[in-house]
Amino acid sequence: MQAVELADVIRTNGTCRFYTDEPVSDEVLAKALDYARFAPQGGNRQPVRFIAVRDQAKKAQLAEWYRVPWKAYMEGARSGQIDIGGDFKLVENADHMADHFEDVPVIVVVCADPDGVHPTDTELGRLSVVGGGSIYPAVQNFLLGCREQGLGTALTTLLCMFEPQVKELLGIPEHILTAAHVCVGWPAKPFPRKLSRRPLGEMAFVDSWGSVLPGV
Repeated sequence: MQAVELADVIRTNGTCRFYTDEPVSDEVLAKALDYARFAPQGGNRQPVRFIAVRDQAKKAQLAEWYRVPWKAYMEGARSGQIDIGGDFKLVENADHMADHFEDVPVIVVVCADPDGVHPTDTELGRLSVVGGGSIYPAVQNFLLGCREQGLGTALTTLLCMFEPQVKELLGIPEHILTAAHVCVGWPAKPFPRKLSRRPLGEMAFVDSWGSVLPGV
């Protein structure tokens, strides 16, 4: 396998919505998951766990649950009640993935032990997000590990709405939470050459908000 530069991995790792039916080997999956365990997390508590779902009946059940919130969103997007803020073609691609969710070779369920995270923003009167800092870097490492090997991925959190059902289906312990679900497979279409993102000058500041970082 030809090596891929880190910059290319990062800049071309778009969300994959179309997959072939070629299976993903345990060896390839394990390599990407091995990258995940080296992600930073508070106090080296290592709270993240992954469940790779290959069983067709279980994937079909996950797909059924996934399509409930997705189809509601899709209906709102089509009617104009939901502002998608971008190209509707991207939403249609996501709808295709929803319709073929159970056909994705592997659905990786990301779990975490809440005792291993330490949110420091729970008293600020807003959505608490800090606890995710010990979870999602591991997910990103996994995504990049997949891309390095030529695998496509799609990160979603819609199934977290069905956490009790997902936990029962997969035998996840009661005290463990679900944080994300990742579709994994060989892409049916080429990776993008460059992702569309905001210019750095709109998101990187120095000393105060809006003061653009020099050299950008």
